Amino acid sequence: MARALIGRTVRRLRQEKGLAQQALAARLGISASYLNLIEHDQRAVTATLLIKLTEALQVDIAALSGMREKAIETGLREVLSDPLLGLEQVPEEEIGTLAGSTPNAARAMLALYRAWRVAREDSGGIALPTGRKILLPTEEARDFFHDRSNHFAELEAAAEAIAAEMGVTAPSEMNHAVAQRLRQTHGLVVTVTALPGALRRYDPVGRRLDLSETLPRESRGFHLAFQLMLLEAGDAVQAAMSGFEPSSTEAGQLIRIGLLNYAAAALLMPYGPFLAASRELRHDVEALAARFGVSFEQACHRLTTMQRPGGAAQRGVPFFFLRVDPAGNVGKRLAAAGFPFARFGGSCPKWIVHQAFATPGTLRVQLAQLPDGGTFLCFARTVHGVAQRWGEPPPVYVVAMGCDISRATEVVYGDGLDLEKAMVGIGLSCRLCDRMDCRSRAFPPLEHRLALDPMVASDAPYRFEPPRRRALPGGG
Repeated sequence: MARALIGRTVRRLRQEKGLAQQALAARLGISASYLNLIEHDQRAVTATLLIKLTEALQVDIAALSGMREKAIETGLREVLSDPLLGLEQVPEEEIGTLAGSTPNAARAMLALYRAWRVAREDSGGIALPTGRKILLPTEEARDFFHDRSNHFAELEAAAEAIAAEMGVTAPSEMNHAVAQRLRQTHGLVVTVTALPGALRRYDPVGRRLDLSETLPRESRGFHLAFQLMLLEAGDAVQAAMSGFEPSSTEAGQLIRIGLLNYAAAALLMPYGPFLAASRELRHDVEALAARFGVSFEQACHRLTTMQRPGGAAQRGVPFFFLRVDPAGNVGKRLAAAGFPFARFGGSCPKWIVHQAFATPGTLRVQLAQLPDGGTFLCFARTVHGVAQRWGEPPPVYVVAMGCDISRATEVVYGDGLDLEKAMVGIGLSCRLCDRMDCRSRAFPPLEHRLALDPMVASDAPYRFEPPRRRALPGGG
C-alpha cells in the first residue's frame, strides 16, 4: 500500500461521490476528525478500515492502492523536470497533490506534453541517450538546403563546365546534347518503355537507362540530366556536403539526391542565361519554362536558387517556394524571402495556395498580408502527375511562390494590382492568428479566451477576447 497517496485518493473518491466528510465518516464508523487526518496522510489505514472504505465508496481495493496516482506522479516528475520548460524544481508535495487530487487534469497535462514532445522531435530531432541528435531524414534534408539559401556554387560550376564541354549554346539543344553525351561518353543505351511503378531505372552493369513512357517531354529531359550528373558530378556533390555530417544514411541519401536534382536543373537552366531571362521576362514562370524546355515546377525551383554571392547584379529576386497536396500536406518548402511558414498544422485557408485547387491549371495571384504587416506577392498554380492506369486519379499539387512586396514591380504578376488596396489578410495558421473578424477560421487562437454570448450571432466562427497580460512583479 502506498501510504503517502492513500489519503489523497480517499479524498478524491469521496468528492467524486459527492460525500461530505461527516457522511463518509458515519459510514465507516469513525469520527469526521479522524477521517480528516486520514485524508491528509496523518493517520494510517488499517486492513479493516480499508475494507470498509471499498464498500462505502463502491470501489475495488486496487482503486485505493494509489498505483494509478503513483504512475501519474512519476510522469509529472519527468515532465516538470524537462529543462526546456524553464521551471525551477517543483516540490514533491506539489507533484503528489496534483497527481492525487486532480488526476484528470494531470493526465491532460501529460497528454499535452507527449504531443509537444512529438512535435519537437519531428522538427528539432530525436535525442539519443548518448546525447547525439537524430533528425527525421526529410526534415534534416530540408534544413540542409534552407541553411545554405538553396545555392551551391560547386554544382553551378560543375554544370557550367559540362555544358561548355558539350558546346551547347541554346536551351533548345540541351536535351539532345545530354542524351548524346550519355550514349557516346558513358556508353548508355537509353530507351523509353513501360516501367510499372517507376519513372527511371538505371542498370550500371548493363549500361542501360530506361525512362517511363508516361513521362512528358520536359520530365524525360530532366531525368536524362539527372543521370548525367549522377555519373559526372559526384565530386561536386561531395564538395557541396563538405563539413556536413548527416545523422543517418537515409538523410545523407536524401541530401545527395537533392543535390543531384539541383545539378540537373543547373545544367538545363544555366545560371547566367536563366537569370538574364528571368529579368527579361519579369519572372513569368510559364514563359521561362517554355524557353528552357522545362516544367512549370522545375522553373519555379530554379528561380529559388538565383542567390549567387557577388552583389545585386548576380542575384535574383528572393522567392519562397511551396508545394502542397489537396490534404494540405507540404511536400516541399523553401523559406526564402522572409516568409515565416508555420512548421506544424495547416496554413491559412485564405491563402492563395489553397484557392488554386479550385481553378486547375490557372495561375492565381494574391497580395497576402500577415498580422505583423509583412506583405508578399504570391502566385500559385496546380501541377499534375501522370496516372499509372485507368481509374487511378493522377496526383495533383499546388506549387506556390512569392516575394516581398518591395520586389513586386520586378514580377509580371504584380502588374495591374493596387499594391495598397488589394491586400488579403492571412495568418500563419488559425491557432497562431489573432485576427478578430476572420470568417474562414477553423480554430480559435491559442492565447485568447473565447467570448461566448447566446444573445449575439457572429458572422465569424469564433469570437474571442484579447489575451490578458500578466501583472509584472512589483506592480508594473
